[in-house]
Order: sequence, then C-alpha cells, then structure tokens
Amino acid sequence: MAEGPIAERLTEAYSALPEGERAIVRVLLDDYPYAALESLRSLAARASVSPPTATRLFARLGWDGYADFQKAIRSEAREEDRSRLRQFVSGGSAAPSTFEQAADTLRSGLSGTLGSVSEPVLTAVAELLMGSGAVWTIGGPLSELAAEYLARQLAGLRPGVSRVPGPPQARARTMVDIGPRHTIVAYDFRRYSAATARFVAEARKRGAHVVLVTDAWDAPPAPHADHLIALPREAAGPIAPLTYEIAVTELVLVGCAGAAPGSADRLDEVEALTHTLG
Repeated sequence: MAEGPIAERLTEAYSALPEGERAIVRVLLDDYPYAALESLRSLAARASVSPPTATRLFARLGWDGYADFQKAIRSEAREEDRSRLRQFVSGGSAAPSTFEQAADTLRSGLSGTLGSVSEPVLTAVAELLMGSGAVWTIGGPLSELAAEYLARQLAGLRPGVSRVPGPPQARARTMVDIGPRHTIVAYDFRRYSAATARFVAEARKRGAHVVLVTDAWDAPPAPHADHLIALPREAAGPIAPLTYEIAVTELVLVGCAGAAPGSADRLDEVEALTHTLG
C-alpha cells in the first residue's frame, strides 16, 4: 500500500486530474515508491501516455519537474528507512506466535487503512453519494458483503440505494436505467471479478460516477473510477480480511451522515417504523 505525505498528495489530487495524468498516478501508487525511480519515459510508457503528459502532472502538483519529484521521493524514503530502523532497534527479540502475528497484521492493516484514506477524499465521496440521484453498490466474491453492508446502511441515510443484482439479465435491466445522475460503488479485490469490471465500464460509458474500493491502483475497474480508495494488501494468513473493507465503509458512512443534516431524522423515522411494522 502506498504510504507517506507524497502518496497522500497524489491520492487527494486523483479525482480532479485528466485521465492521462490519472494513469500516471495509478502507476506511481501501485508500485510506490519504486515506480518513481524509473526514467520519465519509462514511467510514461507504463501508464500508456506520453512523457509530456507525465511532466504536466508534476508541474500541476507543484514540483519543479520530474527530477524534483524524484528528489522528494528519495528524501521521504530515507526518512521512512530511519524510522523503521529505530523501531527495529527498540523492539523486543521474542518471536511472536502465529496468532500474535495475525493480530499484529490485522492491527497494522487496520491502522494503515484508516490512515491511508484522507479526509478530503472521504468528504468528496460522501458528498457524491449523498448528492446522486441513485446509488448502486456491487462487489465480487466476499467483497459483496461490504457492498451489501454499504447499501443497507446508506439506505437509512437517503433513498434510492440498491445492490446491483447478480444474474446478467437482471443486471441488464438495471443498466438500462443508469445515467449521469447515478453513482456506482464497486468493491473489487484480488482475484478480481471480471463481471464487476464489465458492469463498471458500461456504467461509466453511460455517464455514471464510479467510486472504487480495491487493493491496487491498477485493478481492472481503476481507469473508470472518479474516486479510488486503495486498501492494504496485507492479510492475516491465507484469508484476506473483510475488516479493512468494512472499516473504510464505516468512514464513508460517517461522512455521508455529516453531509446530510436531515439524515438523523430519517434514521429516527426508520427506527420508529421498524418498531411499528415489526
């Protein structure tokens, strides 16, 4: 997972950039910081854009050219290396158990998740979700649980929230009605769902906005995302934890509640009606 002030700066700028410059950012953040150590021509080739496009990105974000950007990356990397060394020297020597290692991984990953999604990105996503005409959520294997969770909780804050159905014919009926006033929130993780990528691409063609929660900036739906939230790739053993997906969903929901002052009244009414109709 990309970390550090420079990565945060790139992430926050992503949604406002032209598509060619977004492609550069995805390459940089998916292989951070090593992609930044390549030549400008090599970096541009990886992103399938021209070198001048890459140059415009760094100028737009306030660096005095690519060399200045690389200098900042190296300086940040050296400081992180010093920090890790200090932590290693001050740490204990006892070998942790398997469960201790798993707990440490989960704890570290959760901390990384909460720290990697900046407030400006969360605010922009929340405002988009609360301002859209309708919101659809979609996920792949396991991540569909996070998509379902978002749909259920967001429906308490605003109307017009639905899960994308599974069967192709039902998805086709849904797609017919999707347009520029709609937003798709997609959860897609390794191994990526080809069906999710196809749905996102088609929705984007129809003008819908896309929020993507994923584990890599080069995930298949990434080129279509207006806002991309990349979570840690670490896992506690062979099973990728749902914890991170739910945690970032909770942050988005907090932002949504804050973006709509009347959402508390709606939640109260839903609770009262639940009691009445139960």
